[in-house]
Amino acid sequence: MTFSLGIVGAGQFSGQFATLFQAHPGVGDIHVTDLLPERAQQLAAAQGLAGTFPSYEAMLESPEIDAVAIFTQRWTHGPLVLQGLDAGKHVYSAVPMAIRTEEIAAIIDAVEATGLTYMMGETSQYHPATVHARDRIAEGAFGRLFYAEGDYVHDMDLGFYEAYQYSGGDNWKATASYPPMLYPTHAVGGVLGAWRTHAIGVSAIGVRDERGDGVFDKEVSRFDNDFSNATALFEVAGGGAFRTNEFRRVGYPSHIRESRFRFFGTEASMEQLATVALWQDKSGVQDISELLQPKETLSPDDPSLQHVAPELRSAFTSGSAAVHDRSRLPREFDLLPNGHEGSHHYLVDDFVTAVSTRTLPSVNAWVAARYTLPGIVAHQSALQGGTRLEIPDFGDASQRWPPVTTAGRRTVSGTP
Repeated sequence: MTFSLGIVGAGQFSGQFATLFQAHPGVGDIHVTDLLPERAQQLAAAQGLAGTFPSYEAMLESPEIDAVAIFTQRWTHGPLVLQGLDAGKHVYSAVPMAIRTEEIAAIIDAVEATGLTYMMGETSQYHPATVHARDRIAEGAFGRLFYAEGDYVHDMDLGFYEAYQYSGGDNWKATASYPPMLYPTHAVGGVLGAWRTHAIGVSAIGVRDERGDGVFDKEVSRFDNDFSNATALFEVAGGGAFRTNEFRRVGYPSHIRESRFRFFGTEASMEQLATVALWQDKSGVQDISELLQPKETLSPDDPSLQHVAPELRSAFTSGSAAVHDRSRLPREFDLLPNGHEGSHHYLVDDFVTAVSTRTLPSVNAWVAARYTLPGIVAHQSALQGGTRLEIPDFGDASQRWPPVTTAGRRTVSGTP
């Protein structure tokens, strides 16, 4: 059995994911829609998709569409996800889940009420460092884990100007000022994707921008934001803490690695930098860089990346690392482009498997809330000069999602 898919947004990312969805044996016809109809038509023609819709509303009204995959601008996801669920469609959404606590609560309510599949496509769930840390934590190799760090260090000069111009049009500076902590999941998700806990409190500091180029200027920003960098310290349930950095003005090679992670336990620790990764215990240090290094699967000069800034192309060309277990993936993916440190193949398969088998995906609505809400609250803390704020929690999915699996009982899908 297959299901039909509607792709929402024909920008820089959707074409790469359209290739994977189309190749997956669990997906049938694929249609696409975009606010710029010519982009939707170009993507459909280039990929040989089934067709286009003139609007998202028309797509949702169509009985031809079983599920939608949302690849629109980051502040639009919450309302679009709710529209999709309300229309009876399963929903895959790019990150973040939403930018308001109320939107997140509404999505969880809708998923719980309908039993439909919702998944957030958080790439750091399958970042090699996250996968390796998750495995070692499960083995008990860290001892008691008590501290971690997750950084998303992506300088505006390295491709983000071009990306915002491509998606934002003439008014791109108004949205390029997007608050860093409202895009938290590449940092928070990599930590919590390994460490099975959740954040309960935060204190954060924002750094006001001084570039003076109209980006991160409150007079221009639709978000009334002038923070270009922000740092947050979170307390976690069960004891311990983690820190995240969201940097948009930083002397760092984000075209080599955007997200990086560190984990510290009572018996061992693990640290990842731009090109080096180390496993350390009380007896010494082991270089694990090769284990965590994805192999390139697509040339940066590939024609499919012509609209992507050169500094951003590594996000589309990286393949799997030695630590990845590809045995669960469809063989149709073996020779196809991957991206974001080998995560794209797993994200597509997670969603297709969840819809097809009526099981929960790895980054379901409750997990997505735990990856997203810490940043939303951290931004509020930074606006208040670092005031410690509590982070709400919506609980565990296994206690709330309807038991509608094919086996007749509640099942939660695992991760590699």
